[in-house]
Amino acid sequence: MTTEKAFRDREILSEAQARGSAATLGAFFRLSGPGWLQSAITLGGGSLGGALYLGVIGGSSMLWLQLVAIVIGVIMLSAISYVTLSTGRRPYGAINEFVNPVLGASWITATILANMIFILPQFSLCFDVLDKNFGMVGDAPTMTAKMVVSAVIGLLAFGIVVLSFKPGFASRMFDALLKLIVGAIVICFVLAVVFLARTGKINGWEVLQGFIPDFSQWWNPSPGLADKVNGLDEAAKTFWGQALIERQQSVMISTTATAVGINMTFLLPYSMLARGWDKPFRGLARWDLMTGMAIPFIVVTSCIVLASANAFHAKIDSEFQSNDPAVVQQSRLFNGTESMIMKRMLEADPNSLTPPAGVGEGDSLKPWQSEQVAIYIAKMNENERIVASALVKPNTEALAKTLQPVLGNWSNTVFGLGVLGMGFSTIIILMLINGYAVAEIFNRYQSNLLRIIGAGSAGAVGFCWFWIWTGDSKTYLVIVASSFAAILLPIAYFTFMALMNNRDLLGDEKPTGARMTIWNVLMGIGVIGALLQSVAAVSTKIDSPNGPYVIGGVVTFLILAVVGFSARPRRESN
Repeated sequence: MTTEKAFRDREILSEAQARGSAATLGAFFRLSGPGWLQSAITLGGGSLGGALYLGVIGGSSMLWLQLVAIVIGVIMLSAISYVTLSTGRRPYGAINEFVNPVLGASWITATILANMIFILPQFSLCFDVLDKNFGMVGDAPTMTAKMVVSAVIGLLAFGIVVLSFKPGFASRMFDALLKLIVGAIVICFVLAVVFLARTGKINGWEVLQGFIPDFSQWWNPSPGLADKVNGLDEAAKTFWGQALIERQQSVMISTTATAVGINMTFLLPYSMLARGWDKPFRGLARWDLMTGMAIPFIVVTSCIVLASANAFHAKIDSEFQSNDPAVVQQSRLFNGTESMIMKRMLEADPNSLTPPAGVGEGDSLKPWQSEQVAIYIAKMNENERIVASALVKPNTEALAKTLQPVLGNWSNTVFGLGVLGMGFSTIIILMLINGYAVAEIFNRYQSNLLRIIGAGSAGAVGFCWFWIWTGDSKTYLVIVASSFAAILLPIAYFTFMALMNNRDLLGDEKPTGARMTIWNVLMGIGVIGALLQSVAAVSTKIDSPNGPYVIGGVVTFLILAVVGFSARPRRESN
C-alpha cells in the first residue's frame, strides 16, 4: 500500500534527483531508515563479543574480517531490497509461490526463533552494564533488582517499538531515535580510539594493513602470537599452536555470522514495505545499507578491536605473570585458562593431576585441581602464559578497567554507554522484527495489533533472561538457535538469489546480460561464504552430546526442503 508519506517521499526524491548529486545525497540522508534499523541490530552483543575477541587473538591483523563479512551482507541485502522494491511483494509469499513453501516456512520460523533466543543475552548485557559499569544495581544484585531493571528496559524498548507502528510523526520519531542511538554508539567507541591514538598506543600503518584480507590466518596463528608460539619447546608449540588455530577458525566463523543474521534478512524488506517504498527507492535502499548499516558497523567493530588489541593482545596482567601460585589464582585470566592448561598438563604427564592424600573419589576435586594448575602456571615461561591467555574472552568491564590508566576514569563510562546502546538498540529491533513476523504468519501484515503482540511476546521472553539464560538452559538454547540460523542463512541467501533470477516474479525488472552476471557472481560469493560458515558451525557441534540431534535436524530439514519443491504451485508457461 502506497501511503501519503510515501507519495511525499517520492516527490522529495524526484525533485532532489533533478537538482543534482548533492541534493540527491541530502534527500537520501533525510529519507533513510531501514539501513539504520539493520545497523541497530548488527551492532549487538554478538558483534561486541566477536570484536572484543578478535582484538585479543589477532590484534589489528584481523580487521579485514568484519569488512568482508559486512560487504557480503550488503550484497545479499541489496538483492533482497531489489526484489522487494521491484515487485512490491512481501518476500514470505513470494518465496512460497516462486521457490519453495518449506523454505518460506523455515525462514520465518528461524527468524522468530532467533528473535526469542537472542533477545535474552541482550537483556543480560544491558543489566551487566548498568550493574558493573555504572554501579546502579548494588554489590550483590537480587532477583527483585533484576526483575525491576529488566522490566524498565523491556517497557521502554516496547514503547519505542510501538512508535514505529504508528504513521506520521511517531514513526519519524522512531527513525530519529534509532539514528541517535547508533550515532551515540559510534561516537563512544571512536572517542576511545582517538584518545588511544593521541597517546601513541595505535600504529596507523598496522591498522591499514589489518584491513587487507589474509586468508592464511585460517591455518596460521596471528603474527602477534606466532612469535610467542615459535619460542616454545616442540611439545608446547604443537599443543598451543593447534589450540590457537582452532580458536582462530572459530572466531572467524562467528565474526562473519554475527554481521548479518537470518532475522536481518526478514527485517529489511518488511521495514521498506512499511514505509511504502517501491521501484524509485532502489537507489536509496542501497545507499541506506552502505551508510546506515555498513559504515557504522565497520567503524564501531574496528574501534572495539583496536581497543581490545591495545589492552589484551599478547599481554598478561601482573597476577598471571607472578611466580606465586596464590597470586596467579587472583588473575582474571586464571579461570579462563584453567581447563586448557589442565589438558596441557595431562598431555605432558598423565599423572600430573593425582589427587593429594586424603581426597577420595567422592570428594570435590576442583580446589586441589585449581591449586595444582596454579602451581604449574607459576612455573611456565612468559611466552606460554601469553599464548594461553589468548584463549580467554574478555568482557567490556575488563576492557574498561585495563584501559583506565590510558583513558582516565571516564573510560568506564564511555565503554558502558557504547555497550548499553548496542544491547538496548538490539532489543528494540528484535522486538520490531518479531512484530512483523507474527503479523505475516497470520497473513495480516498491516495489523498493528498483531505487530504489537509479536513485539510484546519477544520482550516478555527477554524479561525472563535471569531464569532462562543460565547454566545448561543457556547452552542448549545457543546450540539450537545457532545451528538453526547457521543452516538457514545460506538457504535464505540461495532463496533470494533464486528470486533475483526469476523472470516470472520480476518480469521486465529482472537484470539481464552483464548486469545479471555481476549480480550472480556477487550473490554466489555470499551463498558460498554462508555455506562454508554453516558447515563449519554445524561440524563443531557434531562431537557434542547434542550432535545426533543437530544431525537429525539437518537431515529432516533437507528431506522437507526436497518435498517442498514438489509442493510449489505449478506455473503455466506463456
